[in-house]
Amino acid sequence: MALYPLKFTPRLLEKIWGGRKIETVLGKKLPPGQKIGESWEIYDFPPGVVDNTGEWASSLIANGPLAGRSLHWATQEFGRDLLGDIPLVGPHGQFPLLIKFLDAREDLSVQVHPDKKYAVAHLEAHLKTEAWYVVEHSPGARLFKGLRPGTTSGRFRSAIESGTVEDHLTAITVKDGQCFYLPSGTVHALGAGILAAEVQTPSDTTFRVFDFNRVEPSTGKPRALHVEQAMQCIDFSGTAEPHQTRSHVGGFFTTVTRLVTSPYFKIEKVRFTEGVEEPVPYDEPVIWMMLEGQAQVKVEGIKDPVRFSRGDTVLLPATMKSPIIKTLTDCVWLEITFPKSADLP
Repeated sequence: MALYPLKFTPRLLEKIWGGRKIETVLGKKLPPGQKIGESWEIYDFPPGVVDNTGEWASSLIANGPLAGRSLHWATQEFGRDLLGDIPLVGPHGQFPLLIKFLDAREDLSVQVHPDKKYAVAHLEAHLKTEAWYVVEHSPGARLFKGLRPGTTSGRFRSAIESGTVEDHLTAITVKDGQCFYLPSGTVHALGAGILAAEVQTPSDTTFRVFDFNRVEPSTGKPRALHVEQAMQCIDFSGTAEPHQTRSHVGGFFTTVTRLVTSPYFKIEKVRFTEGVEEPVPYDEPVIWMMLEGQAQVKVEGIKDPVRFSRGDTVLLPATMKSPIIKTLTDCVWLEITFPKSADLP
């Protein structure tokens, strides 16, 4: 069978801090009356990691002849034609990225994710490095990223106990189009009013250290914190984050801006003018998260072109027969690729 750009049915998660921007801004239909905080666009988890069904939790293909099949099935069925030289993760053969949209109507909890050392020592935990791209924000919206200089483990633990965690965090007022890289071990919190695209390693392990004294409506009690686990994961070294080299390449019809380079993924922002029609040049898998505009890809052997627009996430397989992209309007998307030298866990 000829492979083609794959779109997926999102997994929508209601969150105490969620809102409705995934519908009002991105155009995704949401269940009425629910506070949807996350739209998992591309995901692939072994049994027991995100639910108790005993089955893989994996994105379902939403378009074309493979509609209804899972991403995990496709990785097994098509192998290199889908993935090229990109390795799967872990003993279960898991797709190497988790792609989301996040809508923070309220502040998310102050949290940290495990690094490789912690994950190796604790089999129930999984390394998580991520990046946020600000799609849209409310006036004055801010996020927290990293500790203020001089914050020690002892001072931070005392701040947790006294409820003064914010005093030790670096607050950043955001703008649309900003991108923030969050290596594992970085204390962080997405702030109220931010709609973000998130690219991360495939892990749902989060350790909360402060939750702004919120109460869970269903229980009437504060949400659980994970202070001891978090204290083992937080980077208190004060070492500067590896410098992100930004690059910008412009042409007559397109510009490409490098946003993040990590051992696990690369993110670039791509702009295309309306009316461009040219071959898709890749021989490795690529993910597009559409931010603006409409485009389509026509593949030999597939009757109809695959169309995508704002809010859509598309996985382009490594091997397609004579794929041609055509922009129907001016377009902007995030392009996510997988470094071949990735130091995957």
